Amino acid sequence: MIAPHRTLPQMFEESVARYSSNVMMWEKGGESYTGTTYAEMRQSVHECAAGLIDLGIEKGDRLALVSEGRNDWVISELGILYAGAINVPLSVKIEELSDLRFRLAHSGCRMVIVSGAHVHKIRQIKRDLPELQKIIVLDGEVRRDEDELLFAEVLQRGKQYLGQYRGDFEQRWKSVAENDAANICYTSGTTADPKGIVLTHRNYTANVEQASAMLPIPEWYTSLLLLPWDHAFAHTAGIYTLMKNGASMASVKLGKTMLETLKNVPVNIRETRPTFLLSVPALAKNFRKNIEKGIREKGPGVEKLFKKALDLAYEYNGIGWDRGKNATLAMKLQYKLFDFLIFRKIRANFGGRLQFFIGGGALLDVELQRFFYAIGTPMYQGYGLTEAAPIISANVPARHKLGSSGSIIPNLEVKICDDQGNELPIGHHGEIVVRGENVMVGYWKNEKATRETLRDGWLYTGDLGYLDSDNFLYVLGRAKSLLISHDGEKYSPEGIEEAIVGNSRTIDQMMLYNNQSPYTVALVVPNKDVVLNYLKERNLSAQTEEGQDAALKLIESEIGQFKAGGAFAGEFPERWLPAAVAVLGEGFTEQNQFLNSTLKMVRGKITEFYRDRIEYLFTADGKDFCNPQNRMIIKRMG
Repeated sequence: MIAPHRTLPQMFEESVARYSSNVMMWEKGGESYTGTTYAEMRQSVHECAAGLIDLGIEKGDRLALVSEGRNDWVISELGILYAGAINVPLSVKIEELSDLRFRLAHSGCRMVIVSGAHVHKIRQIKRDLPELQKIIVLDGEVRRDEDELLFAEVLQRGKQYLGQYRGDFEQRWKSVAENDAANICYTSGTTADPKGIVLTHRNYTANVEQASAMLPIPEWYTSLLLLPWDHAFAHTAGIYTLMKNGASMASVKLGKTMLETLKNVPVNIRETRPTFLLSVPALAKNFRKNIEKGIREKGPGVEKLFKKALDLAYEYNGIGWDRGKNATLAMKLQYKLFDFLIFRKIRANFGGRLQFFIGGGALLDVELQRFFYAIGTPMYQGYGLTEAAPIISANVPARHKLGSSGSIIPNLEVKICDDQGNELPIGHHGEIVVRGENVMVGYWKNEKATRETLRDGWLYTGDLGYLDSDNFLYVLGRAKSLLISHDGEKYSPEGIEEAIVGNSRTIDQMMLYNNQSPYTVALVVPNKDVVLNYLKERNLSAQTEEGQDAALKLIESEIGQFKAGGAFAGEFPERWLPAAVAVLGEGFTEQNQFLNSTLKMVRGKITEFYRDRIEYLFTADGKDFCNPQNRMIIKRMG
């Protein structure tokens, strides 16, 4: 019996039938990228699935996938799904072995498919995982233990299995139903044990349909997938949306180290010439800082011209939907000239074909959105969360408003609710609550969390926001991240932090703090190179009080841009802005566990670690920006 369609294998088979000769995957192993067609991928997927069946994988079994983005990532996931099993995609950034062990044990994985760069982690914990039977290594050496084998061996077994039992294989994959679980995706677990989000085949195919209806993807589109492939955004908006539409995806060339891989990104962008890129706020800020650095290196004349071009573009573009409506003929001609002289050359660094970015992560400062819109590669911001597979809203070329997270995707109900779950009118702030076929079925082995999050089919996101009269969603931040001022007023810090960091050359990271305190304070991570260059240009040293004070006043002035008299005054109530600042010598990273795997700050850990510095900010000495503690941090930079 053929199961109901709308599963991921069914979607892939339909794409192969329509686009068999199109290139699906671009991968760079040697000196250049080579393409693999949809038909070729299908052959590998079938062999992978058949190999797993031959190894004893049954429907409903769980297998983990721990690898960098590559062709074999997609082959592995689809192979698992064709076998009727459930993939547990895990981040390669998980370094804490106890975190990895928890996810593998909690999900009950029978096998792990892992890249050579990360197999050592599995080897160190496998003795504590009685359900784990096999480690399948994608590349490199395997230990000739009974429980290890190469991925190539799985494919070979699959080839032989298909030769003998093709009918059994066909019956297996066609028995997969749309409401069967496809993935268990783990949250970062920043405050408690991570939760396993169970997403079905239909959750994914529904979200891909919703995304494709909102943003049509022609089959000639290509994207270089820069985000981790286990990341919900890259997974659906990248892999499956491109696959559904016959388009192609490329992976970043892997280096021997993570740093080497990062250095390959700008080269690979020029080589693959993507038509769009997926981005998150951290990536967007890096792109902007690199663009501005390149402009500065060309000298003050070019920098001045670039600033003039930006100002004109900001005025011309408005907030997106009104672009050019109020422009004079002279403004239009001037804009075209600036585009030819400056912006076109910037776009060439992205391969010359880049039409737009799709931004995830909800909170992207409007100034950053204006910047990318100005240079001719708009960053269309969207919003979602893994529990919704993940897309909830998006700005797209045909319909967008800068500063918003876009309009709601088709076939999804969204309402804004107060603390009691009552729906609020348009324009009122509250919790974002959604219902649709893309919403998860629950958390794996966690009924309590499922009951709290899913109520009467509605997903309570834990995010605050509001809808405007045009059905555009504005996301304000996580309810759990809210700060509380001394008078009990609650406000979200995330938009403020994004805005200040996004508009600052000197500040790389910022975390605001206010727990019914007399005023808001901030922990700030400065950009060491920018600070030291600033001092060098003025013949000052970080070793002297004069130099330290100059550096601190520079940082203070950039925060001051959001206060009375500043360029961005009025964007936020001044009482929400930091009245005192602690300058930090170390950034927030995944290694020190101050960032989670999706690069969001782990506020509780940061607050606890810097408890003494925060308390000092509420003293008379601490409120002085040029206090001894901040001076000492600047001194150590030099």
